[in-house]
Amino acid sequence: MTFTFVTLFSNLIEGYFNDSILKRAIEKNIFEVKYLNPRDFSLNKHSKVDDTAVGGGAGMVMNPQPLFDALDSLKKEDENVYIVFLTPVAKPFVQNDAKRLSNKSHIAFVSGRYEGIDERVIEKYADEVFSIGDYILTGGELASLVICDAVSRNIDGVLGNSDSLTVESFESELLEAPSFSKPKNYEGLSVPSEYLKGNHSKIRSLKLALSECKTKFFRPDQLKKHNI
Repeated sequence: MTFTFVTLFSNLIEGYFNDSILKRAIEKNIFEVKYLNPRDFSLNKHSKVDDTAVGGGAGMVMNPQPLFDALDSLKKEDENVYIVFLTPVAKPFVQNDAKRLSNKSHIAFVSGRYEGIDERVIEKYADEVFSIGDYILTGGELASLVICDAVSRNIDGVLGNSDSLTVESFESELLEAPSFSKPKNYEGLSVPSEYLKGNHSKIRSLKLALSECKTKFFRPDQLKKHNI
């Protein structure tokens, strides 16, 4: 599996893969990370990649030429690359998308900057367009990392224990039940007593009830959406 970040600021992304689970996955060659800078493809003598918006409006827009050429070079290198654009003007990214995308062989994340990307680039090259939430960021790099992280942990071998995936929030319609670690009692606060009795059937029932409570409190929209 290959992840390519199409970004003007690769240094914002590189550090994320220098530690923990994703670093180990790269060292095991489970996936690799590459970077492609549209500025390297600019034909402007000052290597500009943005211009004023046609029709007026505040801010600058990333213009098509550098991105057209950058993405053409990417597709020439690998015709199977799956190109994803990050923008708040898109469908929400959800867990099922992460699982589905983990089966791709090569995903490229295109991160916008300034007031966004010329729409013609998206229309020509996008295989899919995602938003990670109803808010605005200064660039698409964080959104790219969020999706890459969610996708990569669904690739076989990335997590030490693949069973971890089956009990997480959004694997069903419910949020994940609360988790507790040792010690059993800390500063007068104890874990639920049922967790300590070793009856796994009752523990599962309690976890389901706690999942329902959490979902009802934090995400009632999930219950409504799935008729629970």
